[in-house]
Amino acid sequence: MTVDGFRGPIPAQLDWLNASEQGRSWLDALPGAVEESAEHWKLRLDEPFPYAFTSLAIPGRMQDATDVVLKVQHIDRETEHEALALRHWNGEGAILLLDRFPPRDALLLERCMPGTPLPPDGALDVLIGLLPRLWKPATAPPFRTLAEEAAHWAATLNQRRHLNPRLVDAALDAISQLARSQGEQVLLHQDLHGGNVLAARREPWLVIDPKPLVGERELGLAPIIRSQELGGGKRAVLRRLDHLTSELGLDRERARRWCIAQTVAWSVGEGDIPDHVQVAEWLLEG
Repeated sequence: MTVDGFRGPIPAQLDWLNASEQGRSWLDALPGAVEESAEHWKLRLDEPFPYAFTSLAIPGRMQDATDVVLKVQHIDRETEHEALALRHWNGEGAILLLDRFPPRDALLLERCMPGTPLPPDGALDVLIGLLPRLWKPATAPPFRTLAEEAAHWAATLNQRRHLNPRLVDAALDAISQLARSQGEQVLLHQDLHGGNVLAARREPWLVIDPKPLVGERELGLAPIIRSQELGGGKRAVLRRLDHLTSELGLDRERARRWCIAQTVAWSVGEGDIPDHVQVAEWLLEG
């Protein structure tokens, strides 16, 4: 694919956006957004990366042969401040934001080479090294606070209580008690699983795809604790909880309950994620 047109296939994982008028509109405009963004930065683009859920990412090269990634975003409450988070981190443990093209919600990003995801062996040690570098002091606005996001989770879960009363009640109870008693507020990546850490040259490992919030550190462990690509089963989940909180000096009980709250909020409803529901059950027991 070159700047003269969009020829790459749109990944099937974006098909869920067809369920809403806004999503369909974004998908219809996507080829034009890619073409216009590529022309703006004079890029030669390859085929899109196959993984996609709320954006389309395409590897490419600038005129000086620098490897980059063009990312066209579908903006929602979790992704709206991705560029600001990358700018806040300024390449410390995360990819660099090279430029923005706001008319098309497009980002020009540093490309991780070779770009392989974090393997299970040694993953926790890598993440333990990265997390404190990402937890920079930050303010809201512009970022949304964990307290605000937790209130949104609670409002959604109150409408879904009938689907899994035990888990929803546990999540609502955690939100009620934790949101108002948080520790120091820092910038969090609320979706930092193993697939969002890639092998790179500038640093051995770099974080991608921030879904930023400002809140206490314990919430930032939730996606790692439930990340079953790092090891499945109740024992592995609880081992991650124990190891992360011990090595990072965090409150195990708060981390456990925040993980229940976010996991249930992201998993209970239409299109349940069975693996996540199971993780929440294990954490409720342990």
